[in-house]
Amino acid sequence: MPRSLGSLEVSFNSPQCGWMSIGFRNAENEFHTTTAHSPYENALPELMRILTETLDPASSTDEWTLQWNRDPEAYDFNFRRKDKELTFEIYQFPTEERKGSQRELVFSHCGPISEIVSAFAATFDQLYQDRETDEFEFNWRRPFPLRQYQEFKERTAKVPNQGR
Repeated sequence: MPRSLGSLEVSFNSPQCGWMSIGFRNAENEFHTTTAHSPYENALPELMRILTETLDPASSTDEWTLQWNRDPEAYDFNFRRKDKELTFEIYQFPTEERKGSQRELVFSHCGPISEIVSAFAATFDQLYQDRETDEFEFNWRRPFPLRQYQEFKERTAKVPNQGR
């Protein structure tokens, strides 16, 4: 099993012109990139849905993959749950073709599910709080995923405070 690499820090900056800067950091790794609003227009709400599902031990799967891109680079955000641990990995591909032989692991983190979800929650909360000031919908060219954010918040409110 992968070892925990300290706490996870997640940052999603306010979108600009259809692009959003995102970053991930732990004690041993750091990864920053920009992501595009298209063609994966549902990437942000899908990420919220995946993280919500990781908290449900009765979910039908223990592995999820979110596709996102920077154009021409493409990313797979992989999540694997085992008991109360979650492994989060980001793979980068040189093009949208996503050939397995060309993928490169650019970030990895393993830790308690609640800790990882909390790290994402902090940045989602900031995006939500700043959505009007930052003209989120105009700058991201997509509506803020309010329904998925509310479901995420409801589910995370039910999680016991485990290392948060």
